[in-house]
Amino acid sequence: MPASPPPMPDRAPTRPGATIAAPAPAARPLPCDGTPLAAAVPGIMTCVHCGFCLQACPTYLALGDENDSPRGRILLARSLAEGTLPLDDPDVRTHLDRCLGCRGCETACPSGVPYGHILEAARATLNAIEPPPPIARFVLAVFARPRLLAAALAGARALRLTGIAALLARLPGRAGFAFAMLAASTPPLPSRAYSPPPTPERGTVALLEGCVMRGLFAHVNRATARVLEANGYRIVSAPAQRCCGALHAHAGDLAGARALARRNIAAFEQTGAAYIAVNASGCGLMIKEYGHLLAGDAEWSARAAAVAARARDVSELLAAAGPAPGAALPRRVAYDAPCHLLHGQHLAREPLAVLAAVPGLEVLPLPNADQCCGSAGIYSLVQPQLAQDVLAPKLAEIAHANASLVATGNPGCIMHIGAGLMRAGIPARTVHPVELLDTSYAASHGAAAADR
Repeated sequence: MPASPPPMPDRAPTRPGATIAAPAPAARPLPCDGTPLAAAVPGIMTCVHCGFCLQACPTYLALGDENDSPRGRILLARSLAEGTLPLDDPDVRTHLDRCLGCRGCETACPSGVPYGHILEAARATLNAIEPPPPIARFVLAVFARPRLLAAALAGARALRLTGIAALLARLPGRAGFAFAMLAASTPPLPSRAYSPPPTPERGTVALLEGCVMRGLFAHVNRATARVLEANGYRIVSAPAQRCCGALHAHAGDLAGARALARRNIAAFEQTGAAYIAVNASGCGLMIKEYGHLLAGDAEWSARAAAVAARARDVSELLAAAGPAPGAALPRRVAYDAPCHLLHGQHLAREPLAVLAAVPGLEVLPLPNADQCCGSAGIYSLVQPQLAQDVLAPKLAEIAHANASLVATGNPGCIMHIGAGLMRAGIPARTVHPVELLDTSYAASHGAAAADR
């Protein structure tokens, strides 16, 4: 047998008099190792703390605290990742929980910091140490269970239909505002079916029905299907779809968001549709980010990216089609851009193109339409006072515009702004842009039986 090779020396031989470098110390394990926050460190390190984000941040403008600014929160997240702040620091949790997640800072950032992903990773990491507030856990649990959610939304519709919600909207505090939000979901325009003339087919579309959209804004879903069909899109069904997972992801429940995403990916794959139309901007951004959400899942990552590539906001599809004009609708409308449409999906022109297709509509973009209204999913439930502080400047701008309607493409914004208008005594109603185009088409093509 050949002789065994000599053992390797502990260190390389040196020439006489040479200095021997001390071995590098082993990397110190950090509390966040293996957490979502650790995976977000490359994004954290792209922040140069320039401060361009400050004036784009609603909570910084409302509170004036650097810790409640994007760069302040990024510094807190970096300190957690590096171990200079403990993961159970209550002040860190306070400042991160105050963030709306509106992503206005991403639009302002010259360095391309993925702030939204950092925020979600930080919240997910902190949730493993201390769970979110009970009200947040309750809402997320309901939205993850279809039967429970359907029952809750059916009860909400009953309160709205009987007028109890509008009556209880006069109550002070959080409860009164919640009832005002429900009352604000009442359709502000007549909704009727119509038969548009045949148009060349532009492709098949599966509509994300959504949770709140299906439960409280079914009239908007029907209007969305009609205006898409009037512009050449053929609607196909996706019956197995579930909640998109946006509320869970924003709250740091990434496991819950991924479970819902997988269900939706499978459902939309089965449709074979060329596009997935979404009329809720927060849901649209979530689906467009399914590839990122499931990037670490070998079985689902490619499928997630493929589904994400097919997602379109309804305004994108309509703008690509023209859209066709309808009958005159002489109304004065203020437009407010939903944050996840403007800052998340980077869609500014398309919603205005939808409104421009309505003859006689006087569209007034609000001076600070790029600023968050304070809705942000369940934010008004967990941060009620700060949500009101963020909303107050927008209400003043709407009152100054003297518009009868406020158009915005997200159900949370419709309800939050609508509740604020109601409680402030401002005579304006909130509406989805597709409702205006749908009403215009109904007058142009001849309305049929009432659709409600």
